[in-house]
Amino acid sequence: MRQEYDKYPAVNIPGNWNLPQGWDAIKQAFSGSISPLENVKKMMVVETYQGAPIIELAKHFQEIFNADKVVLTTDLFLDTKEIIDLTFPDVTDDRIFGKMTHLNMMDFFDKSKTDQFERDIENEDAGVYLLIGPGASKLCANPYLFIYYDLCRWELQLRMRKHLVGNLGLSNLEDSFSEKYKRAYFVDWRVCDDIKRETYDKWDFYIDGNELGNPKMLKADEYKNALEITVSQPFRVVPFFDPGPWGGQWIMEKFNMDRKAPNYAWGFDCVPEENSLFLQFGKVRIETPAINLVFFETISLLGENIVDQFGAEFPIRFDLLDTVKGGNLSLQVHPLKSYIKEKFGMSYTQDESYYILDAEPDAKVYLGFKENIEPEKFIEELNLVQNNNSSSFPAEDYVATFPAKKHDHFLIPAGTIHCSGTGNLVLEISATPYIFTFKLWDWARLGLDGLPRPINIKHGIPNLIWDRKETWVANNLVNQFEPLEEGDGWREEKTGLHESQFIETRRHWFQKRVHHHTNGTVQVLNLVEGDEVVVESPDQAFEPINIHFAETFIVPAKIGAFTVRPLNENKSHGTIKAYVRS
Repeated sequence: MRQEYDKYPAVNIPGNWNLPQGWDAIKQAFSGSISPLENVKKMMVVETYQGAPIIELAKHFQEIFNADKVVLTTDLFLDTKEIIDLTFPDVTDDRIFGKMTHLNMMDFFDKSKTDQFERDIENEDAGVYLLIGPGASKLCANPYLFIYYDLCRWELQLRMRKHLVGNLGLSNLEDSFSEKYKRAYFVDWRVCDDIKRETYDKWDFYIDGNELGNPKMLKADEYKNALEITVSQPFRVVPFFDPGPWGGQWIMEKFNMDRKAPNYAWGFDCVPEENSLFLQFGKVRIETPAINLVFFETISLLGENIVDQFGAEFPIRFDLLDTVKGGNLSLQVHPLKSYIKEKFGMSYTQDESYYILDAEPDAKVYLGFKENIEPEKFIEELNLVQNNNSSSFPAEDYVATFPAKKHDHFLIPAGTIHCSGTGNLVLEISATPYIFTFKLWDWARLGLDGLPRPINIKHGIPNLIWDRKETWVANNLVNQFEPLEEGDGWREEKTGLHESQFIETRRHWFQKRVHHHTNGTVQVLNLVEGDEVVVESPDQAFEPINIHFAETFIVPAKIGAFTVRPLNENKSHGTIKAYVRS
């Protein structure tokens, strides 16, 4: 099969564009735009996302605006110990897990410092003042000019690994990546997202800060229009890939990836919480967090039914797990809904499924318990190998295994023990909160950092549903295919998910055009068979989009009718579609 997987998909924004990129161009764009008003204090606010290089930005903007005074919001924050104490209930001392914060940006400020800042500004003469950093907009209700400087979460993670970025209000560049990521996930990103949502309607300019030293700017109205255009058509987010201790070689070989990596374990093809979105403005490509679509085009993207159930959250995740010529995933379980709500403050859990995109001849999936296991003995042996740092645990004495072949579909409702064995390329279809995986056994492996990977037995055991055993699993969770409809050159099947899960999946086999409809709710599809198809509008409401094997695409709720047409009608093609049950 000729593989043409597009690693850099972009949404084209029509128009004659000449967006400024680079500091010289941004300075030129502002030249002469700041009118010299007599006896007026002009407050320039630059609100930034967590991780922005504030000191560098301040130097550039002071020169751009010829500012008389510059104030960094981080200079007005609480001190390090106070921030650590403030956030500890959410960050916790657990190596992996915390709790979704209810803090807001003002909680990070030292009130005595902000009071002094307000007095100082009140006493200043007319002039240009620059307030820059996270929370700047909280300290100035009506700025003369409002600029939002944004960063994408995957870019932030890469900078964290290089020790270029610390956490909100902390000088912790040298902390481990896992520590910084956990704090960002549970605290920093929540606080900064609240600011982003609160201020969106006030922005004058938007800056993409994802290329170090090469910012790109556009007017806020242009940015907002681009988001509206995006949700008026099917689109792909920008996938990202990461190696792991169990990672395989399929993604490396088929997607022509960087050979410097040892493997690729994950391919995140639709996780809007952390994926980017490319917006193509002529020759300038803007990179923006895909989550901004969820925040600012909520109804158009998700549909009213999803918003009623989940709020402004994208509840469906598609990603690739590669164990071809790799290892088994960790033996794991995901939390029950009651547990994740009580312990971590999440309103829904990670129900999921494994759709097998490709498999080696001896591939298998671990799913559910063997029939006659004794839970007490299982727990005792798990704890024993963990406490003694043993390299041996008889997983297959306790956990059922099933052979896996291409196009099998294994359903994994929360509470079910599971993992992919070696030899699989898995399309994982699940709910979004993917961080909540409780590892019970990891085959005595070290992480890529050379350290033992964290095992979560204390969280995992309370979530195991012991009566999900081999026979029940075979009858309820393996290849639950149900024929539904067929027409000229196509047929549709229901493939899951389990009745306890809120995601429905439908598979279409086709050699001719297939008609689909969003029915007012966002849909996510992947081409699971065939080289290339075209997604089109029956009434030409959007430009056609070409999709290749293994690519995931999102169809916004507002789209309504769309079709999927194979380029080669002599070959069988297949898509799998996921949506939230009404």
